[in-house]
Amino acid sequence: MARNFELLFDSLGHFGRYQAWIYFTAAFQSISCGIHYLASVFLAVTPKFVCGVLGNVSSVLIYNSSVSRIEDAWTLWTSTQSYMLVQLENGELWELNQCSRSRRADSLDFTYEYSGNKTDFTCTDGFIYDRTKWQSTIVTEWDLVCQREWLAKLTQPTFMLGVLFGAVIFGDIADRTGRRHIIWFTSTGQFLFGVAVAFTFDYYSFVIVRFLLAMVSSGYLVVVFVYVTEYVGIKYRTWASMHIHAFFAVGVMIVALVGYVANSWWIYQMCLSLTTVPFVLCCWMLPETPFWLLTEGRYEEAQKVIDIMARWNKVSNPCKVSELCSLQGDLVSSTTGDNDRSPMKKHNILDLFRYWHIARRTITVWLVWFTGSLGYYVFSLSSVNLGGNEYLNLFLMGAVEIPAYVIACIGMDRLGRRNTLIPFLISSAVTCALLMLIPQDFRVLNIIANMVGKFAIGVAFGLIYLYTAELYPTVVRSLAVGSGSMVCRVGSVVAPFCVYLSSVWIFMPQMIVGIVAFVSGLLTLMLPETLGKPLTNTWAEAIELGASSSRTGKTSPSSE
Repeated sequence: MARNFELLFDSLGHFGRYQAWIYFTAAFQSISCGIHYLASVFLAVTPKFVCGVLGNVSSVLIYNSSVSRIEDAWTLWTSTQSYMLVQLENGELWELNQCSRSRRADSLDFTYEYSGNKTDFTCTDGFIYDRTKWQSTIVTEWDLVCQREWLAKLTQPTFMLGVLFGAVIFGDIADRTGRRHIIWFTSTGQFLFGVAVAFTFDYYSFVIVRFLLAMVSSGYLVVVFVYVTEYVGIKYRTWASMHIHAFFAVGVMIVALVGYVANSWWIYQMCLSLTTVPFVLCCWMLPETPFWLLTEGRYEEAQKVIDIMARWNKVSNPCKVSELCSLQGDLVSSTTGDNDRSPMKKHNILDLFRYWHIARRTITVWLVWFTGSLGYYVFSLSSVNLGGNEYLNLFLMGAVEIPAYVIACIGMDRLGRRNTLIPFLISSAVTCALLMLIPQDFRVLNIIANMVGKFAIGVAFGLIYLYTAELYPTVVRSLAVGSGSMVCRVGSVVAPFCVYLSSVWIFMPQMIVGIVAFVSGLLTLMLPETLGKPLTNTWAEAIELGASSSRTGKTSPSSE
């Protein structure tokens, strides 16, 4: 916000009772965002499966072990390259593979090894799934295996595609119509679409509803960062904005806990969606931010919000809008070539490239967003494949984020935003390199190393939200965070495919994350420091932020 509008917090308090109520109410809904973002980890689980066969099974043989039911055979079937030999009550013998089946000509030779004639068939009679751990997933519900396996793999990328669209769309709308209306709409949408997902009747309706859910979840997460940033003063802004991510991490841990308890995908989805209910019931009480109202020239409404803040915070003489505007008018009149303060002026994504200083800043910030998202989801999605208990692995990947944000806050307040971001980006690249040297059978060490990588990338991912908000003026702040989040979701869309590349080379995901993290760390050196500086309101102030940083570094402003 404008430099003199920041005096509002000196009068009302940087984090009084009113801001605390606003903050925790708005931040609570971020739990739901974390839930929906990672829900597909267990929604799209593919259990063990073989081709189905018509008829009642009387006996199952796997190598030298025999059982009477297929349900009891899954513990014996340890390799998907082998087949199950089943005998039906009518005497037929079938070799059941994952994507094919064969009927033996000799129905009397009930031995595993067979060299006689047999007839091959496709899986036209469906599939038989191991329901020991999961009674149903979307894979078992709609047979997303074999030729339809790619549909299951598209579940997370299509969700992230919706997140991409939601980030830029709702970020732009929030700058035009206000933060409050978007928070109302997106929080209600999360509940309605979250419940609707559980009642989808086929794969395509599932994907469409999840896409809409992704849009509103992303829209909420983008706008809530700007919302709390504009309600909290400089003294507490770092901790307040960073711990929005802590609520998101709690959502990731809830995914692991609910996944462990619920064994049907629609029950799992319903349980996750119900976490939205408390916020939906109270989100209508959240007011618009006085910063946005002042920027739009709605001074009477801004004064009402300021008065309410004063009563809650027990301030007897709150500042007046007329005083703030008078000071701001003096500041603006002293600058030239800046016509961006008009309430009628509307901005779009091209404005993020309107000046060379801002364009270079935008490119670097976007790359950091991409890197943080790519690394975050590569580590998260890979956690269920590290061996051991997949629920515990995901829970740990969520839990490690909380101390990461605490460390990040301390570093951001003492070292600065840029000086904290750079070493953690570089350290995540180093961790990826070390992961390539750890033998795969060292399971515990691999999990610890992945947690360290998630810790480092989590700091960078959490920090960039606040850093982006501080690098741009109020007139495009939501748009800047939204566009960054859009680029970030490109990384989220790429991340699942990056994980799939482990089938080409097991360390391919780590190599890709390591390279982009290293490059991002180097480019971040060009960004200005924002620690202790007021939020900017005009383009001139935003450009001056970079110019002053350059002068501090003994670089001429003209060289910018």
